[in-house]
Amino acid sequence: MIPRHQRILHVDGDSFFASCEIALDRKLRDKPVFVGGGRRGDGIVIAANYIAKKYGITTGMACFEAKQRCPGGVLVKPHYDEYRRLSIELFKRIRHYTPLLVPTSIDEGFLDFTDSPNVFRCRDATELVARMKREIVAEVGIPVSAGLGSSRWLAKLATERCKPDGFKEIPAGTEREFLRDIPVQDLPGIAKRRARSLHALGVWTLGDIAELPLGVMEKRYGFLGLSLWLLARGEFHEQLSLANKPRSCIGSSTTLPRDEPDYETALLFLLDQTERVITTFVRENLKANEMSVYVRFKDLTGNGANVKLPGALFEPRTINPHVTTLFHALVAGQTQPIRQVCINFWNLAPLDLQPTLFGDDAEFQRRQLHHALESLEARYGKHTVKTGTRLLLEKEAAHLVSNKAKCPFIPQREMELKMEAVPEEVYELQHADEWEPLDPTPPAAPLALPRAWGRSTTRPDKFSR
Repeated sequence: MIPRHQRILHVDGDSFFASCEIALDRKLRDKPVFVGGGRRGDGIVIAANYIAKKYGITTGMACFEAKQRCPGGVLVKPHYDEYRRLSIELFKRIRHYTPLLVPTSIDEGFLDFTDSPNVFRCRDATELVARMKREIVAEVGIPVSAGLGSSRWLAKLATERCKPDGFKEIPAGTEREFLRDIPVQDLPGIAKRRARSLHALGVWTLGDIAELPLGVMEKRYGFLGLSLWLLARGEFHEQLSLANKPRSCIGSSTTLPRDEPDYETALLFLLDQTERVITTFVRENLKANEMSVYVRFKDLTGNGANVKLPGALFEPRTINPHVTTLFHALVAGQTQPIRQVCINFWNLAPLDLQPTLFGDDAEFQRRQLHHALESLEARYGKHTVKTGTRLLLEKEAAHLVSNKAKCPFIPQREMELKMEAVPEEVYELQHADEWEPLDPTPPAAPLALPRAWGRSTTRPDKFSR
């Protein structure tokens, strides 16, 4: 029996931040729109819609230059909380079309699309993707592009070649022809250094890789070389799966609302940011063995230092003294006002949440306290619960207090958990031996779709009791 290869669909929001602003304010439709970052939203361009891009506006460009190139353009400040909300709405709708969704960023993900057209009784993938895109635009207001192929590499390359708001399928058997003229540096994960190494072999396109002997690529690049060679020849087939990899590091880089000449005040701001980061890794049932602090000054020079903690820590009262020590060492002898502070934790380990003969341990109690505080904030609003550090910051340095949301790059595991509220409906599949249906009586769905996939994208909390 010939194995049936999985078909993978890549979905990517078009100019996501700019599209979100247009979704929030319909008056911006058909206008060149670019989103400005920085303290006042007029620093650099962090996103631009395709109308603005026609004027030469690119990500990373100074906002004043963008205004010069496009005087009629609309500069808007970012609304990160809204971007998070729209991202979740986007993925909730995509989730109804697949048995497996692997989100990779706030606006991008891969779907198992092997059986979807048959399940939704569509003639082909083109018809079903068009239906999905219409629904997303109508209900979320975000245009998306999509590519379909036999691997994530191929699907993403297809998406990049049909933007904006397009769809491209690479039919089985045509992969080599599609890839022949694509430059190797266009592949995700092929950085400049790797591209230069391939160029030294006389390889400029994927077609060039296909002409090389397998031994050359495998000897030079190992497993990656084998994968590239198979991809270039149209013989690379991939099985989509959730990685469920634990976090390797968690941190925060924050520019102060204004340059701060008082170093003790800046330290108070850093300690407040540290407690926010600690809250993040406790939420994920983690503790840290190592950490670093980085300080950048007004003239854009900076210093950094790191330390190995005396054991895996997870409480501000035990971590903050190390932050203070590192900070004082970094600013010693400096005179410039502080512009930015960064805190990072790595070498993470899971919290010990197993019960003991003598009752709940400190780590489990801390996790339970964290959940209780989150419940209070969910009920009464953000920043309802304040730590002593936060109260002191508000009292001593109110000019540095900012409740502005951070840039919303949501980790895959967090995205999966946020989609738990998606209704889990089930229906008869043509390949019943491949998928196990759940309860055949589905709950009411908010979307006018055929009964959706019953296999969840989420995973259980492996550290829960």
